[in-house]
Amino acid sequence: MSAPAPPMGLIIELTHRCPLQCAYCSNPLAMDAPKSELTTDEWLHVLDQAAEIGILQVHFSGGEPMARRDLPALVARAAANGLYTNIITSGVLLTDAAMADLLAAGIDHIQLSFQDAQPAEADRIGGYHGAHEKKLEAARRIREAGLPLTANFVIHRQNIERVGEMIALGEALGAERMEIAHTQYYGWALLNRDALLPSAEQLAFVNGIVVAARARLNGRIAIDYVVPDYHAARPKACMGGWGNRFINISPSGKALPCHAAETLPGFTFPSVRDETLSAIWMSSDAFTRFRGTDWMPEPCRACDRREIDWGGCRCQALAIAGDAALTDPACHRSPDHHLMAEAVAAAANPVPDFVPRRLKQD
Repeated sequence: MSAPAPPMGLIIELTHRCPLQCAYCSNPLAMDAPKSELTTDEWLHVLDQAAEIGILQVHFSGGEPMARRDLPALVARAAANGLYTNIITSGVLLTDAAMADLLAAGIDHIQLSFQDAQPAEADRIGGYHGAHEKKLEAARRIREAGLPLTANFVIHRQNIERVGEMIALGEALGAERMEIAHTQYYGWALLNRDALLPSAEQLAFVNGIVVAARARLNGRIAIDYVVPDYHAARPKACMGGWGNRFINISPSGKALPCHAAETLPGFTFPSVRDETLSAIWMSSDAFTRFRGTDWMPEPCRACDRREIDWGGCRCQALAIAGDAALTDPACHRSPDHHLMAEAVAAAANPVPDFVPRRLKQD
């Protein structure tokens, strides 16, 4: 295999701390304790290395990245290194002072997450009373600052009937882009799958709304639409392919090909405390094992889409079929594809209560 091109993006999960308790969170069930997080100096060193190896953009995520008081300093270092900077935030900590600090640091873009369009339901889903109002204030601050705003709406069976209201909210807030993203079932979302997974009828309902909204808002607001794999016939190219485009770093410094990769057995994920980003990207087993097509089983190996979807999601293959090296069960050619339909059928039962995302304190 030839040497891989440099990664396009670096996803930095600064912390697993978060004021919200969203049941669809993709963070691992065993989250990193605050005391294990990389220090400011360690993150600054990572950002320097990112620029050196040719990374173009850095996404500050979490948890809630704004729970880290050093976020402006990290944004400033990334900007000084010529990296495009993006923050993915709940917005509940984005005060006037915080916004001013981020602007001074050189932030380029902010993605703001919403749990619903209706305040009471949004606060229930996020487990934070008053969060929705804080998000609206955050959106106003972002737009008044002249920054581009992406409004992220995560949808599932408990808010799916209000997708039209969500799109209207994004439009009213002046978002330049909206992401209508069905829950992706990893971490806490997998634990809560039966409370979240929509039916085929609900999916068809949303599909129609999104098609109409895209036509109406064409040229004004871009709408990205992410569908649930459980209703798909073909898998997505997870993260643009394993080890192809992104490096994800956990709060404690583990370098991962995707945010859910720690669920895979038989891996030792390298730490940026011990190895350089370059060495991790180029030669670590964690990034090379499923990179490219040589690892693929049939029917992937002979498929004409093998360099389009790159075999789909390894974490989903493990979660659904029990083996990360198998064909993603989202693919209709997978012998395990029927398991996706069985999961949808199981979720048709009465909606269970959420298990809220909570970080255990040591």
